[in-house]
Amino acid sequence: MILTVDIGNTTVALTALERRGDDYEVVFSDKLPSRDPENLYTPVERLLDGRGAFEGAVLSSVVPELTGRVCDAVERVIGSPVTAINSRDCGALRFDVDEPKKIGLDRIADSAWAAYRYPLPAVTVDFGTATTFNVIGEGAVFLGGMIASGIATSVNALAERAAQLPPIELNAPERLIGRNTAECMLSGAVIGAAAMTDGIAARVEAQLGKPVSLILTGGGAELAEPFCLYPHVCEPWLLAKGLAHIYENLSKKL
Repeated sequence: MILTVDIGNTTVALTALERRGDDYEVVFSDKLPSRDPENLYTPVERLLDGRGAFEGAVLSSVVPELTGRVCDAVERVIGSPVTAINSRDCGALRFDVDEPKKIGLDRIADSAWAAYRYPLPAVTVDFGTATTFNVIGEGAVFLGGMIASGIATSVNALAERAAQLPPIELNAPERLIGRNTAECMLSGAVIGAAAMTDGIAARVEAQLGKPVSLILTGGGAELAEPFCLYPHVCEPWLLAKGLAHIYENLSKKL
């Protein structure tokens, strides 16, 4: 069993996976808020207590100030080192971008699994605090992508900056054309994210000259996915599977 740890802007996700043929099965997954107390050992211990033995752990982080603390807490609980990945660790991917070292490690993990599992070229879309698009060309070449505000981030920013726009609860819109302010905000955020996804996928397809595999993931995917018109698949565990895949490839090199 491999433990994957993803430190995001909102949560720290701990997911355990086991290899099943050319795929992985998720054994369990839990989350902690990224803004946790200084002592992370206790909440990590509570999440992992009684879960079984791990052959290893692998971590990606977009919050550098939390990386060391989370690594220490996980290592103390499972009794073995945590492998924190970087762009050099993903031998299955090649990079055609200006500064590979500055690519978010979550984007690298998403792209690694997409390149392994789906026909290329591919576009992955991770609906999180930010909505991140990754474009992987034929030959598993990471070509770059796009970063936009996440669904919740956009709605919260509107409520904070516009005097007459209220905070709203995120859920699936009932209709395209909103009949009140809250419905209009919800439709604009959720269906707008889906329309952006469709449009970007179509434009990438036109630029590359071939249809792309469109893979959706992240916490907001379940909201946007029903409104996406471009052919797609939804892979909730894209990042965790990518981390496990990278870990196994690194272990083979040792």
